[in-house]
Amino acid sequence: MSARERLLAAADELFYNEGVHTVGIDRIIEHAGVAKASLYNTFGSKDELIHAYLKGRQHQVAERIQVAVDAADTPREKVLAVFEGQIAVYAESGYQGCAFHRASAESRPGDRIDLTTREYRAWVRSLFTELAELAGAPDPVMLATQLHMVFDGNGMATRNDRGPDSMPIARAAATILLDAALN
Repeated sequence: MSARERLLAAADELFYNEGVHTVGIDRIIEHAGVAKASLYNTFGSKDELIHAYLKGRQHQVAERIQVAVDAADTPREKVLAVFEGQIAVYAESGYQGCAFHRASAESRPGDRIDLTTREYRAWVRSLFTELAELAGAPDPVMLATQLHMVFDGNGMATRNDRGPDSMPIARAAATILLDAALN
């Protein structure tokens, strides 16, 4: 495994479990088993390592959601499949909530974490908008915004309640919103 891969694996574990600002560079370097110069030569700064960690998390979420969306047959089912993809993410061992919500709680407006979180949120919203358009929603942006709020709320409930009990409720709420938009 390359130094970059080891640093990202260490960052993924430590940042996710303990927080992006709580974990210092020295702990990441020690956990990764690399020299300090490797971190700075590869990422340039801790902020860039945090950015790479969050982009990796976005990629993982996007893959799981895309698998669920691709498995759905109809445009309506594809919208709801986003929540199935969310279930797949939450089913992972050690799930402790949305990495973006967690990192955002430690960010300041306009910093690298805030901007990366905004990029992730824009991706989720654009996915819902695209799928709402395909489903024939007359106002896909409004529906996407509503579905995104359910998606976010489900993430917070799963984290705070320490389990996936909110999943069927979130999917039911998304179904009601989708049906109301399409009728």
